Amino acid sequence: MIDIEVEDPAWTAALPDAEALVRAAAKAALASEGAGGEGVTLLLADDAAVRELNARFRGKDSATNVLSFPAPPNPERHLGDVALACGVCAREAAEQGKPLAHHLQHLVVHGVLHLLGYDHMREDEAEAMEGLERDILAGLGVPDPYAVSEGEHD
Repeated sequence: MIDIEVEDPAWTAALPDAEALVRAAAKAALASEGAGGEGVTLLLADDAAVRELNARFRGKDSATNVLSFPAPPNPERHLGDVALACGVCAREAAEQGKPLAHHLQHLVVHGVLHLLGYDHMREDEAEAMEGLERDILAGLGVPDPYAVSEGEHD
């Protein structure tokens, strides 16, 4: 089950189809690992909300593009939550010359892969995760996000 909460209306102002883009990206990321019955919640928030989450849970008092919060094992098979900051994502997309829709889908895939246990702290982990992101995004018609410099993501 994929739950999407649009907390910041700037998301749908910038991308009227934001929910459909998020759902497609999350579904593709889950399918890449054979996950189907697992649930995720995706929050399309503003920078202030993501900054608060980042400070509260990671001790970093700044907004970031995407945060993933894995859930502990549970009978509902809920994998966790992903929060995305509209302003940060929009700025990064503009700076990188990418459509916001593509950047959003990349960050959703990235966040969901974190919930599935992927990480990018070591070089070998980063290579594996980025390769999977490229494959998933290609299936969505999104060009390789690493072909140009990608913004930091946590």
